[in-house]
Order: sequence, then structure tokens, then C-alpha cells
Amino acid sequence: MSDVAEYPETMPIERTPLPVSRDPVATTAARPRPGAQCSTCAMQSLCMPQGLTTAEMERIEALICPSRTIKNGESLYRAGDSFQSIYALRAGSFKTVVMHRDGREQVTGFYLAGDVLGLDGVCSGKHNCDALAIEDSKVCIIPFHLLEAMCREVKPLQQHVHRLLGGEIVREARLMMLLGTMSADQRVAAFLLNLSGRLKTRGYSPAEFHLRMTREEIGSYLGMKLETVSRMFSKFQKDGLVDTHGKQIRILDIEGLARV
Repeated sequence: MSDVAEYPETMPIERTPLPVSRDPVATTAARPRPGAQCSTCAMQSLCMPQGLTTAEMERIEALICPSRTIKNGESLYRAGDSFQSIYALRAGSFKTVVMHRDGREQVTGFYLAGDVLGLDGVCSGKHNCDALAIEDSKVCIIPFHLLEAMCREVKPLQQHVHRLLGGEIVREARLMMLLGTMSADQRVAAFLLNLSGRLKTRGYSPAEFHLRMTREEIGSYLGMKLETVSRMFSKFQKDGLVDTHGKQIRILDIEGLARV
């Protein structure tokens, strides 16, 4: 679930910095960049518009920086950083977090391969959350000013960017509904079903998968304590809905989970 919500009483605070992989666009924009290989990427159907001509695809590939590796625990960008680019997640996974005034970390989204990060910076020109890798990951860096210019000329690309921005609004609304109206078991069931569906669209098994995030991170995202998340997993296992072994999840009854 890559929903992102705006939480009240949150703001960036001074912290001990994590290892950071900064946006290289500012330092490499003056140098010719070899294009990304979007046409051969397994995630092309998720993060690229459909219906492009060969020439249009080549133009888009030319403006995208080659994939960059972000190690587990490193930040792609931090709250307050100047917005320059958006990032197509080629492999791996990320979480986005904001910090409460009292120093507590609030997870606002999980991103999988094929998702796009960084759209939070479009509005104000600065990122309003931290994007942290939760496993070794690769991103393709797309300078937003170049993307905007090409959108004026390539209609499918313009429509695709509009869909991405609209998707952020939909995800925020879904998360607000989840946090505001659902019980604990409903939240965890919705989380598992959403993750299952997203993995299915990427060609992976929707019934058996490995969680990249911790239960504590799931709890932060769902607005629940760690103990409550663990209790819900145990309840679902007792009811024959899922089978869990650490981070390994097997959904035994997806219809039963949906009824929850």
C-alpha cells in the first residue's frame, strides 16, 4: 500500500542524519547522460505510459538518468530537500516517513518496484517526508523540469503524469478512510489484501510473499501498536486465514480475509 497522507502536527525536526544518497541531477545535468533502458525493464508497463512510438520512447529514455542503487537504510531524499526529480523504483522497496513534533516517526507509505516516488515535492518545491530504502533498491531518476517540458509535446506522457498525481490523491483518501473508520483487524486485512494485489500486478504470487517491512513499521502505517499488529496476525492464523513464519506470509483464505 503506497498511500500517502498528510498528518496533523507533523514537521521536519533536527535529527542525526542517516546515510544519504542525494539527487545527482544537480551535479550531472551539465554532462551528457546515457539513457535508461526503459524498453527492456520489467517494470515498464507500470511506470511508463502506454502507446508510445519508438521515437517517443527513445526521447524519454534519453532524459532519464541511469538506475542508481540505494542501500538498505539509506535515504533517497529527506524532508525539506529541494524538489528536483521524481524516481521510478526499478527494484526493491521504500517507506516514506514524517516526524511528529515529539520525535515519533510516522510511516506514510510503502513503495514497491514499478512505483514512483517524489511526487510530494511537486506542490511546494520541497519534499515533505523522508524516503528510506527498506532493502537494497534501484531507482531511475527523472528530472522533473525536463519531464514537464516533454509532457507538452508527448500527449501519452502528459496523461501518465496526470494519472500519477491523481493516484496520490486517491491513495491519501484511502488511507484517511482506513485510519478513521476501520477496526484493527480490518486495517491489517486491508493491508495484506492491498499488498497481495500489488504483487499480483507485478507478476508475483498474490498468496505467498515476504514482507520487507517490520511489524512495527506496519503498525506505524496503520496507526496501531506493534502488539496489536502481532495479535491480529496471530488471530488470522488461528482463524485459518493466513499462515505466518516471521516475515513470510501465506494467505490461505483470501475470500475470508476480504470478508474481514
